[in-house]
Amino acid sequence: MGKSSDSAVKRRRVFYIPGYDPIHPRRYRELYRKEGAAQAAISGYDIALSPGRGDGHYGWHVQAQIDGTKVTTDVDVLVWSDIVRDSMDTSIPATYLQLIRTAWIYAASGTLWRLMKLRKGPVIAALYPVGMLLGQALLALLLLAVIYAFLSPVHPVLGSVVGAAAAIWLLRWFKGKDSRFFAYYLMHDYSYSAASRGANSPELEARIAAFTDTVAAALETDVDEVLVVGHSSGAHLGVSILADLIRAGRVPANGPALAFLSLGQVVPMVSFLPDAHRLRADLRYLSAQDTLAWVDVTAPGDGCAFALCDPVAVSGVAPADKRWPLVFSAAFTQTLSPARWKALRWRFFRLHFQYLCAFDRPKDYDYFQITAGPQTLGARYAGRVPSRSRIDHAVSKFTSVAA
Repeated sequence: MGKSSDSAVKRRRVFYIPGYDPIHPRRYRELYRKEGAAQAAISGYDIALSPGRGDGHYGWHVQAQIDGTKVTTDVDVLVWSDIVRDSMDTSIPATYLQLIRTAWIYAASGTLWRLMKLRKGPVIAALYPVGMLLGQALLALLLLAVIYAFLSPVHPVLGSVVGAAAAIWLLRWFKGKDSRFFAYYLMHDYSYSAASRGANSPELEARIAAFTDTVAAALETDVDEVLVVGHSSGAHLGVSILADLIRAGRVPANGPALAFLSLGQVVPMVSFLPDAHRLRADLRYLSAQDTLAWVDVTAPGDGCAFALCDPVAVSGVAPADKRWPLVFSAAFTQTLSPARWKALRWRFFRLHFQYLCAFDRPKDYDYFQITAGPQTLGARYAGRVPSRSRIDHAVSKFTSVAA
């Protein structure tokens, strides 16, 4: 596993892979700055940020002193927000066509029913944009009908024209306020993978190849650990990046320790689809490798993640020699104070990002100690047992790994 997994870390490279997010990566820098300072104040260590290295990647430099050890970390965001923005650049009618197509693919393939056997939260989150968009359409039709009923006795054509114009205005208003409703955003998110029935688009495959080259280059540098962090949809990108990297023999025998931290993963939303052969093959391959440590952290309080679902096992591709991932819970109800939990409990999207934030009653999960502290990921959790309540049996209907 490269350098000894129990060696101290003084220099680290972190590659953060966001989920399906169209926003500029500066939001992750500011989140790290704010929440890192909060966690340092709670846990009694020092952490400070400065500008990144300016090598073409968006990132930042971290200097920390934790447990008496000074550690420097360079964090880079592996950006695919441009691909996300392009996939979201659709008209209102096109979005409703996506709704029909996506619902059909998940329902007709039997994938939706299998997903419901795991966790209800993310399935409800997937159904939310369907219900919200249909509700918006019904309100628009109701507005059209009311205006037509009012004006048609005087002028039927005028009633039709004004009613249609009002309905279109209402639909555009809803879309313009989607930062409040998240209906279009989530619909585009789920339809992105469903459109290809779980296969990667050519654009995404090209980006995965570029990301693989970037991580491979870091493994040739004089650092103690290279840590890949995949959040939400970024988790399954991380799986493919690291599987490609190891398959190609690009992990130096005496290089930095290699680690993968998947957070709030939604892997089953893709791996359960009929044509997700590539992802299932990567999950199977990566789970048996001894060249990295892979830790998967979720929490039942996160309604947008498949909490405590072993992504390899539930996808039905666990090999006999499976080693990874180590699956455990961030236990929001225990690691957040009652007052903090009460404030966040119904803020579903905020909770989905809690893994990247400070905990006011931290246990053994601390994002900032993992990314800026003196231990490798493998050493930090070497004695950690997986959560007993994890789901680690095959659930997916589709388990083929060859296209």
